[in-house]
Amino acid sequence: MTQVPPLVRTPRFVQLHHDDHAAVRAELASGLQASAAYTSPKYLYDALGSRLFEAITELPEYYPTRTEASIFARDASEMAARIPQGLTLVDLGAGNCQKAARLFDVLRPARYVAVDISVAFLRGALLSLQRQHPALDMVGVGMDFSTTLTLPPPAGEGPRLVFYPGSSIGNFTPAEALTFLRQARQTAQGGGLLIGVDLVKPVSVLAPAYDDALGVTAAFNRNMLLHINRLLGSDFDVSQWRHRALFNARQARIEMHLDAMQDVTVRWPGAQRHFKQGESIHTENSYKYTLQQFEALLREAGFSQVTPWRDAQDWFAVFLARAGS
Repeated sequence: MTQVPPLVRTPRFVQLHHDDHAAVRAELASGLQASAAYTSPKYLYDALGSRLFEAITELPEYYPTRTEASIFARDASEMAARIPQGLTLVDLGAGNCQKAARLFDVLRPARYVAVDISVAFLRGALLSLQRQHPALDMVGVGMDFSTTLTLPPPAGEGPRLVFYPGSSIGNFTPAEALTFLRQARQTAQGGGLLIGVDLVKPVSVLAPAYDDALGVTAAFNRNMLLHINRLLGSDFDVSQWRHRALFNARQARIEMHLDAMQDVTVRWPGAQRHFKQGESIHTENSYKYTLQQFEALLREAGFSQVTPWRDAQDWFAVFLARAGS
């Protein structure tokens, strides 16, 4: 009897995001010229920055990655029991796709949609993943989902499980997070949201996670200046800037800054900014939530049937919420 070989699919790719260099330069210049200088944390992630962040996740001080992984390892089956099989799994900020891939066997999605700002970055990961899961329909979408979360037709119709691990929701202000969660609910189309959230905890745990002894996070933060030099044509000298992380208790957020170690003037085509010694550039926020605060945010965004799972130390939580009544 002749055996029919299993269906082998090929990932599909859609690039929706296209660099607007003039807009990027205008955004960076506007932030640097503000009374309190700032940049978007997305500029931390050039090629070197992405590799440095991967190194950060391996540091003993950086608890979020391993703590979230332990929750999935312990509770993924219970999560899957609350999720209908056959949904489209939409992985936001997919990166190397490994966090989602570890859940394929238990969630059993009908389709996997990996979303990141660049299809080129996703291509190798998805081609490799497709060989491991030959029958699973896979789509790579290049999209800046921080501004819009409307998926193209190849991402499929029907209910979706939006997957946003890693506590990246903390990079949004609470108002921005609410807007994002409302978009996620619409994208889920009656399915749900599975999201990682960093919880409020002692500063003795928080602070080292963003200012490690080896100085990897400092290198990650300072590398942003080299990235800005390439994008804006500026002349930042990284040796003149020091990494600083602090916990803003009133806002319940970690802040990352770059402090000028001396008076310095930074120039770029058509403009410049003088920084006094000690003046800073605010580069990133990471908001922390209580279980009750984040559940309330999910419900305000229109989600229902909210279920959290947390680690034994109450450092981190994974929330599952239904996108509908």
